[in-house]
Amino acid sequence: MLGCFGSSERSNFSLLRFEIYGERKRDLDNLIAEEIKLKIDRDHITNDLFGNLDVNLRIIRDNYDVDIVQRQDEIILKGGEAPKARDVIAELVDILESGEKLDPQTVNYVISLRQKGLSYRESNVKRDVICFTHKGRPVKTKTIGQANYAQSMREYEVVFGVGPAGTGKTYLAVAMAINAFKNKEVDKIILARPAVEAGERLGFLPGDLQEKVDPYLRPLYDSLYEMLGKDAALRLKERESIEVVPLAYMRGRTLDRSFVILDEAQNTTPEQMKMFLTRLGVGARAVVTGDITQIDLPRGKKSGLKHAIDVLEHIDDIKFCFLKDNDVVRHALVRKIISAYDAYERDNPYECDGS
Repeated sequence: MLGCFGSSERSNFSLLRFEIYGERKRDLDNLIAEEIKLKIDRDHITNDLFGNLDVNLRIIRDNYDVDIVQRQDEIILKGGEAPKARDVIAELVDILESGEKLDPQTVNYVISLRQKGLSYRESNVKRDVICFTHKGRPVKTKTIGQANYAQSMREYEVVFGVGPAGTGKTYLAVAMAINAFKNKEVDKIILARPAVEAGERLGFLPGDLQEKVDPYLRPLYDSLYEMLGKDAALRLKERESIEVVPLAYMRGRTLDRSFVILDEAQNTTPEQMKMFLTRLGVGARAVVTGDITQIDLPRGKKSGLKHAIDVLEHIDDIKFCFLKDNDVVRHALVRKIISAYDAYERDNPYECDGS
């Protein structure tokens, strides 16, 4: 934890050395307009900390009442929230020391946690490696919500991952399924989606039935290809070790020793959800993912996902994980868009009935 250092004291960080100066000798957190100077030891770390065109520093400045001046090997913080900005930079130092890279998304997330009184360094979210892609890149959780979601998938046989777009609900579920398959915990991976029209009509799309529904399944294929490689994924699909199917194809089946993922579950009906959940056989595990703010069912039709939350919430062996907008790991703008829609829907509930 970064402490408060006098002008002759320095921290022990290997990447950065902080020198803090003040006109008065008093607790820095109680000073309003003092300067905090952070001295950088190693020049080649500068770009990693500051970001391309100093984007990381701009993010900190935009979130706190602080001016940031960069002078060669120093960062000078001025303003009433300089100590808060200092603490964020200390968290970013820890990230760099652990060997991770910084990006604007991570900087924004660190700030959002600090504003809630939480610490990124104490959450250890980046240490949770689920599996590796076919190119050797580790698939890691990036937020506390994602870490809790991943841990729930390890501990529970049925998990619901509910949250807005971009929170990694499907991606992490597919990663967990592949990990279970490689470890021989299951014999098959089954990925399903309801083929619900979002303003288009299936009948007007070209091709046979499979070609009509494949666009609805494309996000699932994309995740498989990234983690396994396209050739390996197609070979497993040919052997029926992996199935990517419309939800309707699940009726009448019993799924033993399978890792089953139902994606876009907000577009199921209650009857379809019940049908899916009752397919599970011996040794099966299921993950249901969905976003109850993006329901494409006809008006007046109740979402099977919302219905399942009401019906099953009292069953201890089923885990519901609710991801939030601060768990969004796509473009930083996506989080702002989701927050804006949430605020609008709270103010205009009758326009967005969510049925």
